[in-house]
Amino acid sequence: MDATLDIEHPAAVRDYLRRTGRIGLEAGIEARVLPGGVSCRTVRVTLPDGTGWVLKQALAKLRVRADWFSDPARIHREAAALRWLATLAPAGATAGFVFEDLAEHVLAMTAVPEPHENWKTMLLARGPEQDHTRQFGRLLGTIHRRATEQADALRAEFGDTTFFDQLRVDAYYRSAAANVPETAGFYAGLIEETFAHRETLVHGDFSPKNILVTGGRLVLLDHEVVHWGDPAFDLGFALTHLLAKARHLPAHRAAFARAAGEFWAAYQAEVGGRFPGVASRAVRHTLGCLLARVEGRSPLEYLTPAGRTALRADVLALLPAPPDSPDELIQQISRFSS
Repeated sequence: MDATLDIEHPAAVRDYLRRTGRIGLEAGIEARVLPGGVSCRTVRVTLPDGTGWVLKQALAKLRVRADWFSDPARIHREAAALRWLATLAPAGATAGFVFEDLAEHVLAMTAVPEPHENWKTMLLARGPEQDHTRQFGRLLGTIHRRATEQADALRAEFGDTTFFDQLRVDAYYRSAAANVPETAGFYAGLIEETFAHRETLVHGDFSPKNILVTGGRLVLLDHEVVHWGDPAFDLGFALTHLLAKARHLPAHRAAFARAAGEFWAAYQAEVGGRFPGVASRAVRHTLGCLLARVEGRSPLEYLTPAGRTALRADVLALLPAPPDSPDELIQQISRFSS
């Protein structure tokens, strides 16, 4: 990648689009850096005709306190995922693919219509809404279900798990195990189990921060670690965020517990019995992710020191004998959090 290209500079992104023939040589644009870019530079561009694009440029070193590196070529995994999700996800639940640049590691997609809000921000400010959490479950279930119907093609394109290993397994599970040595056996088993179950297309970053809400509809973003793998990881990753917010927001604790149950029920309704054993594995991934968001390389920024300590204790109390189902886990975590 040309080290001089930084799409967060308006003049640089304008000149880049001119040079590559995507806008006219005299055309101007409006460019606005979007917040929250940890692994990528992300810029919203408005073209002269009013069309909105979002451009992403992958970073080799992620914007976190710890040293965290990943090959910028992962942006092309996201581009491939975006093209596939246009048919796998419900209509309108993902942005449209526009172009990718293999040399500069840039991806462009259609901008989500405004006005919109980030779902994580909404959850932290107002708690969950039933329709949103049900949509969240149906969205994941639809992707997982439809992917099994095109397994051969998807397995061939997304079988490599390098980016998932770098950005999730290593940064979350191995890092947490190193920081909490008594959990090393649990995480070793969880990692082995994760790579043993290759059953559907896994998003790998299925969380509220990667959801925009527009017109009451959820739109899923950030597909860098999509791979053919274990659906239980997506379930655990998603449940982690709902249960961590239950710990963080006492006034909405019961609502988040209900939301977690609604998410799981909506998911089950979509996939039926396609993934035997997924419930118990989802529990272990939830526990693994919860502890990793305290002790791993990417801790949840909204948790207070006391909240991190309490969540750590919750998880460690359950690891010796994890619950059998997400519903049981939600009940137990909610009781600990009361």
